[in-house]
Amino acid sequence: MNDLFQKVTENLLYVLSFLGIIILLFAAAVLFEKAVQKKTGNHEPLFHVRKVAMIGMFSAVAMILMLFDFPLPFAPAFYKLDFSELPILVGTFAFGPAAGVMMEFVKIVLKLLIKGTSTVFVGDLANFVIGCSFILPASVLYTLRKNKKNAIIACIAGTLCMTVFGTAFNAIYLLPAFAKLYGWPLENLLAMGSEVNPLVKEGSIVSFVVACVAPMNLLKGVLVSVVTLFIYKPLSPIIKTGHRA
Repeated sequence: MNDLFQKVTENLLYVLSFLGIIILLFAAAVLFEKAVQKKTGNHEPLFHVRKVAMIGMFSAVAMILMLFDFPLPFAPAFYKLDFSELPILVGTFAFGPAAGVMMEFVKIVLKLLIKGTSTVFVGDLANFVIGCSFILPASVLYTLRKNKKNAIIACIAGTLCMTVFGTAFNAIYLLPAFAKLYGWPLENLLAMGSEVNPLVKEGSIVSFVVACVAPMNLLKGVLVSVVTLFIYKPLSPIIKTGHRA
């Protein structure tokens, strides 16, 4: 805990920008849900006791899955795949985009409290923002029309958004930020990519993210989507109303 507090203090501006991104994404999700409620005449509160409890449960499961991350053979070791978006996508389909952003946020907070950060918050920001780029488009589309066909379309759209956004976000912001905060030349990070992936050209950040980051996000989106589409319908009544004997 003391080590985490020290890192927060040392990188205060970065942490504040992280919090700003969280607030913006949450505000956007709330505004969308309010607009849908107004259109449909639904006056249910965005957060009630059961929903808050379910957000906590799904966040905890997501955090546990996040701890079981693993490297991929086509990307450097500091990129790891996890399936923490699986329970969050299921929960977001059930409770809406605002709940999804809250689950992503609580997941990261729990992970930081339990494991801390090994990437000076860069990896944690990446996981949150890129996770939101997946669950937000998917949940927005699914909220507009809740049926199986639209769920498939929503998952495809979320996967494509995460792949494109995650690739661009790594190239424009995350990799340079990681290099700056760690004091490593960016060229060294790119060289780690070319060592494990022959498609990465020396010194080329574009080929790095296209060959290493894009396939990872695409793989994650496809696997999470497929599992969600299989389990959401049978789980939906229990998630929304609880088990009744």
